[in-house]
Amino acid sequence: MKKLILYAGISLIGSTIAAGALAQQVKTHGAVTQYVLPAQANQAASMIDFEHATPMPLPNPGYASPTEAESSLLAPSRLGAPGHAAGGLGDGKRESLQLARPSPLAAQDEVGSQEFGTSSQVFTTNRVDALGDNTQFYYPYRAAGKLFFNIGGSTFVCSASLIKPGVVVTAAHCVANFGRQQFYSNWVFVPAYSNGSAPYGVWTALTAAVVTGYYNGTDPCAVSGVVCQDDVAVLILNPQSGVYAGNRAGWYGYGWNGYGFNGSAQALIDQLGYPVALDGGLLMERNDSQGFRSPSFSNNTIIGSLMTGGSSGGPWHVNLGIAPNLAGTSFGSAAQRNTVVGVTSWGYTNTAVKQQGASPFTSGNIVPLVNFACSVRPGAC
Repeated sequence: MKKLILYAGISLIGSTIAAGALAQQVKTHGAVTQYVLPAQANQAASMIDFEHATPMPLPNPGYASPTEAESSLLAPSRLGAPGHAAGGLGDGKRESLQLARPSPLAAQDEVGSQEFGTSSQVFTTNRVDALGDNTQFYYPYRAAGKLFFNIGGSTFVCSASLIKPGVVVTAAHCVANFGRQQFYSNWVFVPAYSNGSAPYGVWTALTAAVVTGYYNGTDPCAVSGVVCQDDVAVLILNPQSGVYAGNRAGWYGYGWNGYGFNGSAQALIDQLGYPVALDGGLLMERNDSQGFRSPSFSNNTIIGSLMTGGSSGGPWHVNLGIAPNLAGTSFGSAAQRNTVVGVTSWGYTNTAVKQQGASPFTSGNIVPLVNFACSVRPGAC
């Protein structure tokens, strides 16, 4: 068995919240633990280095990848009744900001065919942008974006997406250090980030929340702190002049307890994110793969993917895109469009495997997290 690598050896010295402030800033509300950020005017926005941010390394499970055949062993009673909440388009009004110098990027004019790594799980990964067009500026893609934050004095980057006008979902490991009762700080969300530009502005966080079991280390994990049941977090954003990021960029729906999965625990997963190994993390990337739920991996969903560090927290959708108008046929089951059912949680340090996993959205994580966010700031929902 290979040695487990959690956060690829990132030093967390200086990243903890001072003890005196901890009691005031961190509050546990049953299944949800919240970190209240300082007032917006007091946040250390100058600490965010947009140009030199380091990708948050994907947690590495460290042992052989599961096979799709394993999904047939899943007990169907493990999850509750599937459910979903709808998304919204937003008004599309742009307020473009330049965060860093754009870099030259070579044009790619071919769509990649299906490929696979040593896991043998097929996938296709490509830029979201159509050739010569900024596809990421349009819904549904613009509701996803880059998430910048500080660990100590260093800037790191993950991926994230809007699931309410003022609520962002990402991976818990982009928000807190598993089991250490430590939160990171200064989250900044940039919808539809593109090569140094912020077409829909820059949005700071009011508060962050994770499942209490993840915060205190009691969350069920096949690999402690890496392959877990609840590697999911939400951020409530600060509005600007009464407007939230999702009012501009739109927001996704979200589903739980296997929404969009068939009776064999399988689904077609559309993944979005900003992996730094692809186009330098400057462009939004899309990955499509058949996904399956693995009982031995804490019921995580497993997909084939080319994505790497920096993609953590990016949304995993079922039915990504704009629905067609129908005549003479009907939609299938679980047809709600642009529904997020997980976020990128982990991957393999060995890039030959080309496989990633996500904690499943359930009635025990995403539902209480969003309900909590909406109770704290109803206007964000």
